Amino acid sequence: MTTTDPRPVVPHAAHIRTFHPRRGRMSARQVDDLARLWPAYGLTIADGLAAPMDPASLFGRRAPLVLEIGSGMGDATASMAAADPDRDYLAVEVHTPGIASLLGLVESGGLGNVRVAEGDALELVRALPEASLDAVHVFFPDPWPKSRHHKRRIIAPAHVALLRSRLVPGGTLHCATDWAEYAESMRATLTADPGLRDVHGGYAPRPAHRPVTKFERRAQRAGRPVFDLIHRRA
Repeated sequence: MTTTDPRPVVPHAAHIRTFHPRRGRMSARQVDDLARLWPAYGLTIADGLAAPMDPASLFGRRAPLVLEIGSGMGDATASMAAADPDRDYLAVEVHTPGIASLLGLVESGGLGNVRVAEGDALELVRALPEASLDAVHVFFPDPWPKSRHHKRRIIAPAHVALLRSRLVPGGTLHCATDWAEYAESMRATLTADPGLRDVHGGYAPRPAHRPVTKFERRAQRAGRPVFDLIHRRA
């Protein structure tokens, strides 16, 4: 991405990546949206030195903050933010067309409570103050299905402990996946964290506030059930 970003740059530290860097082909409209809207709504997570982030500086107000890890094409994030104007939404994505798509939805929907970050979500989380997030959403992360790649899964004990530390007491960590094996791994990892409490005592009923995306509909057509897990910081 070649745009100039006036917002803070979050430092990067070497660790095992939980994602594939993705660029992809963009439409002319997406290219235009990215160029016009990134300076106002974008945050680059890259090499550099930065003080701990003040989320209020991104939004120009202090409000409960929701972190969306892996916002895809942005339709779910935009829908939730539009229905929830009293909270701010910080979406993290590595797929450039998805970032551009969400920026376009932010503009068309007049969503002043959305900002979009490009890069490693865990690096961003490390830069956030403790107890600064009202909720963390991890919807349909890369399942890394091969056993040798399981170490790259974002829902792993150390990552969950980090995410939990950034939640306010009573804040929620909401995960969803259509991979049954990963769902069981998620459930075991979340249940084992001593600072989290399972809200539903197992898989949660599908929450009405989580929009159905094209990705989820594709999973349903393939016959893969979707599993939701909602845990709360004690």
